[in-house]
Amino acid sequence: MSEPEEDETSGIYEELDTIDRDEAEAVFASGGRDIGLALLRLALHWDDWAYVERRCLDFARHPDIWVRRNAATALGHLARIHGRLHVERVMPALMTLWADPDVSGWADDALDDVEMFCKVERRRWAH
Repeated sequence: MSEPEEDETSGIYEELDTIDRDEAEAVFASGGRDIGLALLRLALHWDDWAYVERRCLDFARHPDIWVRRNAATALGHLARIHGRLHVERVMPALMTLWADPDVSGWADDALDDVEMFCKVERRRWAH
C-alpha cells in the first residue's frame, strides 16, 4: 500500500495494537511517516504516559504533516486516558501546532481533550 498524499486521508478505521519500546524506537529512528502511527499506538496502550508525551513532543515539529497531526492526536489521547500531562511542556507545543494551518484541526481536538481531562484552559496559553 502506498503512502497517502499530504492532503489525502483514507477514511478507513485501522485498529492500532500495542508496540514495544524497541520497535517504537526503530520506527522513530527511521524518520518516516510511520512515526505518527507509532506515537498513536504508544498513547493508546502504554502506561508510561511521560515517555509517550516526551516522544510526541520530540516529533511535534517533524517536517511531515501526518507525523505532526498524529503527535497532537496522541497528546490528546494521553490527556483523555491518563488525565494528566506536563502541562507546561505540552500546552506551548499544542498551541504552536494549533497555529499551523496544516495541523490546526488535530491540535484543536487535542486541546479540547486537555481542557476537559486535565482541567487546563487553553486561553491562558494563547499568545
